[in-house]
Amino acid sequence: MLQNKSIDFASRIIKLCQFLQNEKKEFVLSKQILRSGTSIGANIAESKYAESRSDFKHKLMISLKEANETIYWLILLKKGLYIDEKQYISLYNDGNEIKKILIKSTKTLKSTPNS
Repeated sequence: MLQNKSIDFASRIIKLCQFLQNEKKEFVLSKQILRSGTSIGANIAESKYAESRSDFKHKLMISLKEANETIYWLILLKKGLYIDEKQYISLYNDGNEIKKILIKSTKTLKSTPNS
């Protein structure tokens, strides 16, 4: 479920980046959000073959940090008038949902003893 959500989100971020570069001629922020927005799912994918529980938790924490960074770039894009309210809310809600799942997952990992 989380993997699929992150892939769908990354796909939307790729399309956003293409829009920003082609329509708005914006290249700096678009590259930043492309990097962070696609990194979320990449780290989730890496976590599936983690070498240890600690490595698994670390990959999910990186995903969480990348999700939070992506939301930051979305806020800047909205404030800079590169995206409208509708685009912002839709992408923000998807990113925030992934962020909430990652927060819950990492809290669970921190609270359960190593097995």
